[in-house]
Amino acid sequence: MITVFGRATSSNVQVAMWTIGELGLEHERLDYGHVYGGVDTPEYLAMNPNGRVPTMRDGDLVMWESAAILRYLAARYGDGVFWPADPAHRAALDMWAEWIKTTFAPAFALGVFWPLIRTPKAQRDDAAMVAAIEQVKPLAAMMDRRIGEGPWLAGADFTFADVMFGHLLYRYYTMPMDRAATPALDAYYARLQERPAFAMHSMVSYDPLRPKED
Repeated sequence: MITVFGRATSSNVQVAMWTIGELGLEHERLDYGHVYGGVDTPEYLAMNPNGRVPTMRDGDLVMWESAAILRYLAARYGDGVFWPADPAHRAALDMWAEWIKTTFAPAFALGVFWPLIRTPKAQRDDAAMVAAIEQVKPLAAMMDRRIGEGPWLAGADFTFADVMFGHLLYRYYTMPMDRAATPALDAYYARLQERPAFAMHSMVSYDPLRPKED
């Protein structure tokens, strides 16, 4: 059985858990990180020297880094649709999965989500946050153009790349922020909400992450 160490409110843990849910894998998730602690113990650091979540154990294999976990699970347990067999087809999707992690996620999570949700009001830089929101808009427009008619990143097939591409969209659409006009991305998010694994593992309230001052 697969064990995931990490809190449900972590977006990176949600990548692993959404993948597990899509693949229907037997698993358990243990609360680690943030208010639960546990990530700085010798036992945890022996599994994950980075001291963050998630960490995953599958038999004798122990892994950390959410994107690596996603690819491992997709390759080992997914079929030729979820994890496309053709390397060129898979690479074209993986490119966008990487872009989300390296470009959209830092701009949105660090520039907008952390200041608005996880930072006490007295410490917020409102001007910087407004500027960050403006920087996210063209990135969301890129996502909108890429999805187009969809319905998924690969067209008719839902794949591993959709997990990475869509894992932050619940937070993106539920935060009080000004968003670019993205009708294709809006429709994509609506389709994601119909997937039970997305609803269970990604549509998780982030209220527990708010500072007590708020």
